[in-house]
Amino acid sequence: MAKKILIVDDEADVVKVLKKRLEDFQFDVVTAYDGDEGLDKVRAEKPQLVILDVMMPNVDGYTFLRELKADPATDGTPVIMLTAKGDGLRELFALEGVCGYVTKPYDVDVLLQKINQCIRQH
Repeated sequence: MAKKILIVDDEADVVKVLKKRLEDFQFDVVTAYDGDEGLDKVRAEKPQLVILDVMMPNVDGYTFLRELKADPATDGTPVIMLTAKGDGLRELFALEGVCGYVTKPYDVDVLLQKINQCIRQH
């Protein structure tokens, strides 16, 4: 059975490319384009992992993560953060529930390695 991954990112091109690449590796991929939609999808779809952009309008990655962890139904869902910023990475990794981060532009092989590692750990 394919592992389900939710991608939450406001950049449609990033989502499209990442979705295609993950599907090439036999993942079941669900997408959301902002934090509100992402929170709805994580509750409805129950993914094994969330790939989450930090900088988004309305509900940013930090708010999404706080709400995800505050809900007992979703608090065990591992998250990989995607960020365009190179600074503040230690703070990202220290957030509860964050099992990894990748900086944009990302290397797909590095991201796949982190995805597999996070899924194995959880």
